[in-house]
Amino acid sequence: MSVLKSLEERSGSVCELCSAAENLSVYKIPPSLNEAVENSVLVCATCLEQIEDADKVDANHWRCLNDSMWSEHQPVQIMAWRMLNRLRSEGWSQDLLDMMYLDDEALALARATGEDQEEETTLVHRDVNGVVLKAGDSVVLIKDLKVKGSSMVAKQGTAVRRISLDHDNEEYIEGRVGSQQIVIITKYVKKL
Repeated sequence: MSVLKSLEERSGSVCELCSAAENLSVYKIPPSLNEAVENSVLVCATCLEQIEDADKVDANHWRCLNDSMWSEHQPVQIMAWRMLNRLRSEGWSQDLLDMMYLDDEALALARATGEDQEEETTLVHRDVNGVVLKAGDSVVLIKDLKVKGSSMVAKQGTAVRRISLDHDNEEYIEGRVGSQQIVIITKYVKKL
């Protein structure tokens, strides 16, 4: 059974975060590499847009997390925790975070993107033009890059989709070029 069909069955064909029934799609929770039921949620277009673009977040839309944070499914709990952390300046969001419980494994996965860190301690990854990069963005290589430990050369102009960020160094991102997952220095990429 496909991931989409499994998630539709698990959720009753509604968004697992806000319960909307239209424009549903699979959202793979970063930093996961493979799309699977265990690391994905079924979300509506509104939730997806706000998850992927922090500038479009409407705090009132996310009041739905009051219900979805209690889901029995770990991926839903993780996304609820991340969005509540993103909105922690709202009083109600902090109250929900104080009530929420995640086991150690789920909490470690939820913290993997740094959503809970204060902005001044969060590493900011920027491309060659100074544009902020986020997990899941697509970039293009601006020069040929030799891949260490391999005879492969990643060619200029190669698009790298759905990047993941290195949480220890703001100069490194990871992405798939061909069949190989490689580390790329941010000064050699431009955001698409």
